[in-house]
Amino acid sequence: MSDDNSLDHPGNKYSVPALERGLRLLGEFSRHDPVLSAAELARRLDLPRSTVFRMLTTLEDLGFVERAEGGRDFRLGIAVLRLGFEYLSSLELTELGMPILGRLRDEIGYASNLVVRDGRSIVYVAKVTPASWIASSVTVGTRLPAHATVFGRILLAELSLDDLRALYPEEHLERHSGQTPATAMDLFNLLQLDKGRDCIVGEGFFEPSISTVAAPVRDREGQVIAALGATVPFGQIEEGLRESLVTHIRAAALELSSALGYSQRRARTGKVISL
Repeated sequence: MSDDNSLDHPGNKYSVPALERGLRLLGEFSRHDPVLSAAELARRLDLPRSTVFRMLTTLEDLGFVERAEGGRDFRLGIAVLRLGFEYLSSLELTELGMPILGRLRDEIGYASNLVVRDGRSIVYVAKVTPASWIASSVTVGTRLPAHATVFGRILLAELSLDDLRALYPEEHLERHSGQTPATAMDLFNLLQLDKGRDCIVGEGFFEPSISTVAAPVRDREGQVIAALGATVPFGQIEEGLRESLVTHIRAAALELSSALGYSQRRARTGKVISL
């Protein structure tokens, strides 16, 4: 076991080791590991158990972690959620995007979403649903695998093959449906079909009974920074509805892109892919 300096970066004189260790500790909690013990955290961070326990006690006092049932293990506390929502509400993207999503929802009658990429995951940062919408497990903050979703395909489309292989070094990608790319090369080939498109229609791509129509959101430099789209509760979309969804979603994504400084003169037209 190393000493307390195992996570220090001596080359950066402005780094605060104790703060870094605390943030790394919080980062160990996830959807797959919602509850962790001090011993497990000490093992993962390569720190003495006594150091980790002091960190947990401090974070508990501040509300960032709390005791799980039984009192021996820990989970994230409400302060993390509060901080996350404050971050999301401070984003120019979501501030500008929410009224656009609201209008899109009213126009199409389906849940409208704004999604960004965080590494290998997509993260829902804004969502507006109809009043009659059936409860969904996808909410603001939900993370899904980028390679297996339509939103993810939009957000991965501009990566090079080397970038994709660095992001997905494993031989086989996790499968979520029969349409999920099996390898990084398969994903790259699919993204080459997507690249440059201004809308993607995916029927049953992630789940057999759900379809997604999504378009890229670009910043003033023309870089794709988000995906905007809708999910509909059936695996196939009738042609007339498909055309309507594409028209409205493409317009909403362009409106948000323009609000972020993207020039409409750069916008491509008439390029829609359906897979």
